[in-house]
Amino acid sequence: MQSNVEELGALERRLDVSIPQEKIETEVESRLKRLARTAKIHGFRPGKVPLKIVKQQYGPQVRQEVIGDVLKKNFSDAVREKNLRVAGYPRFEPKNIAENASQFEFSATFEVYPDVVLGDLGATGVERPVVQVTQTDVDKTIETLRKQRVQYEPVGRPAAKGDRINIDFHGVIDGAEFAGGNAENYSLVLGEGRLLKDFEEPLTDMSIGQSKTFEVTFPGDYHGKEAAGKTATFDVKLNAVEAPRLPEVDAEFARSLGVEEGDIQRLRGEIHANLEREVANRIKARIKEQVMQCLLDTTKSQAPKALVEVELERLMHDARHDLASRGMNAKNVPLPHDLFYERAQRRVNLGLILAELVKMHSLHPKPEQVRAMVEDLAQGYENPAEVVKWHYAAPDRLNEAESLALEDNVVQWVLEKVKVEDKSMTLDELMGRA
Repeated sequence: MQSNVEELGALERRLDVSIPQEKIETEVESRLKRLARTAKIHGFRPGKVPLKIVKQQYGPQVRQEVIGDVLKKNFSDAVREKNLRVAGYPRFEPKNIAENASQFEFSATFEVYPDVVLGDLGATGVERPVVQVTQTDVDKTIETLRKQRVQYEPVGRPAAKGDRINIDFHGVIDGAEFAGGNAENYSLVLGEGRLLKDFEEPLTDMSIGQSKTFEVTFPGDYHGKEAAGKTATFDVKLNAVEAPRLPEVDAEFARSLGVEEGDIQRLRGEIHANLEREVANRIKARIKEQVMQCLLDTTKSQAPKALVEVELERLMHDARHDLASRGMNAKNVPLPHDLFYERAQRRVNLGLILAELVKMHSLHPKPEQVRAMVEDLAQGYENPAEVVKWHYAAPDRLNEAESLALEDNVVQWVLEKVKVEDKSMTLDELMGRA
């Protein structure tokens, strides 16, 4: 076998390989002879089919199989000999197809992994949030939990913000009805913003049985194309008004949240502990995001197109799966590649950088780190011990925990190199609610 490599670009290569045709013919002949021992052809007993008949019946198929195997094997041998790290799959093309050619020649076009040279992290910085969970944060969380358990009771007064109301409405644009412009016994909570502000505001202070007519101008980007940018006239009748009633913070409320003895102080303690865990996770995620960006900013790496395409398909597959889980027909939803390409490229570049970093500095996770990560992941389940046991029942189930532990090692290594600045903030600021 003879081979040579040509550079077509920064990462693209073409490998030309030449193999004696005799070698291929010998392998084809050998396989046909083996096939003749078991071939079943009408009119002949098994093992008694003449080789000539076997060649006529199976010759083209066997030749294609041999050529395919020869391509893969000789490509692998040549790549190993040239010490090339192939990214993705090669594209094979025959070069000499003459029947009497003494050599079988083909070319393989492919990409190689780039050389990753890690940058200097000393001039970069990471902002580490410092958050103290306060009793006010616990109070806010309890208030949120109360609102999640709200009940509504009929009242005889006019409608106010926060009330749940029931209405009939009929809308027209230029005297004609339009999609979504009519409904009976439609319920909404005033102030939640489910409907346009210009529609909700006139409903405030309406009394039960009262009717009102008003105009609403739809925004130009409104999802209903028939109404987008147009003004509609609505006739609305108020059927019912219900005022919200939040549960009292008492023993029954505590029991509804899993505190069986109904102890309010214990409830507050559990909420405080849950918020502390959430804060720790949010801080860890924010630091990791900054660390990964530091690595991308300081290290120059060119992502092989083949790997980006694979990652692009994975992202689009996940997006379709997410849409399907929401009850949408993902096949009918267009997913332009442009929406995912930059993200796919970023993930590939980051993966290359992390792999080089782990290899250079031996940052592979230790078994005890993986165990701790599995136990932490299991805490969100009813029976953590069983979840841990399930993970260790099959090695491939540890992949997620191993990846997370590896990322933790990378983050810790980077934090020792960059400038870390603590920044005090409130829980709401950390959660993006401020």
